[in-house]
Order: sequence, then structure tokens, then C-alpha cells
Amino acid sequence: MLVPMSNITPTTDLTKRPPRSTRTRLGGYVLLPRIVDKCRAVIAGTNGDFNYACPLDMEFFEFTSIDPADLKKQIEAGLGDTALLEWVRKNAGTKRSPHEIHLWSRYMEDRAPSGVEKREYFNQTHKDIAPDRDDISTWFDWLDLDDYVSYGGKV
Repeated sequence: MLVPMSNITPTTDLTKRPPRSTRTRLGGYVLLPRIVDKCRAVIAGTNGDFNYACPLDMEFFEFTSIDPADLKKQIEAGLGDTALLEWVRKNAGTKRSPHEIHLWSRYMEDRAPSGVEKREYFNQTHKDIAPDRDDISTWFDWLDLDDYVSYGGKV
């Protein structure tokens, strides 16, 4: 018997592997798959250093006008990715067109550190873990690199 994909809820152990990349999309939304992975791990107690509803996650919650606690309840109920996307579309306080979702996702992908302190932190970490990489310029680049190195990858 085939189980519908919307009913599959994978276990996420973030002590062994990183959450999905910030770039991975669900329904056009960047961040959403990573948010789901982190929430599943928090529920399972396997989140390691990752936090659900961190400042970056809050960008998604603000864009959709979804309360993080409400999404967490759906994840605790065992909804899979497809069902969660349906729930997000139905419950978003701010209904967004595919065009708006695309533009927001592109904006998020292109965001670079702003402000001196954030740029200093970004640059110092970049220098510490991959000084020869000249392709790290956005927060998403930085997070992908950090995830890779944190789980044993060599640069």
C-alpha cells in the first residue's frame, strides 16, 4: 500500500545532519523546509544547536503572518511537507500570490549582512572557515557553508 507523501513525517536528527538548505523551497517559499526540519528536531529533542523560530525563521513567519506556535502544532500532529504547505496556504494571515512568494524568496536568497557589526561577524566567520572561497556573499551562502563545515565537510 502506498502512503501519500503528505502523511510521511521524517525524523530529523540535527545532531547528525543539518536541516535542509535555506534555499530549498516548498511551495515557492525558501526557508520553509528548513523551518520544518528544525521544528521536527525540537519536538524530537534532536535539534542540537538549531533553534526553531530564530530571527531568520521569523522572516518567513512575518511574511506569511503565521504564528510559529500554530505551525508547530501542525508539525506535532505529524503533518508531512505537502500537508504542511496546504496548511500554510490556508492559514496564512497574509495571502500571497505566486509572484509575491517568488520575489520574497529571491530577496531572501540575495540578502547580505547589513550594518557594521553583522558584516564583521559574517566576514570573520567566513575568514575562519573558508578564507579562499570568494563566492560567499549572502546569508544563504554563509549558512550553507557553515552547515557543510559543521558536519565534517572540508573546504
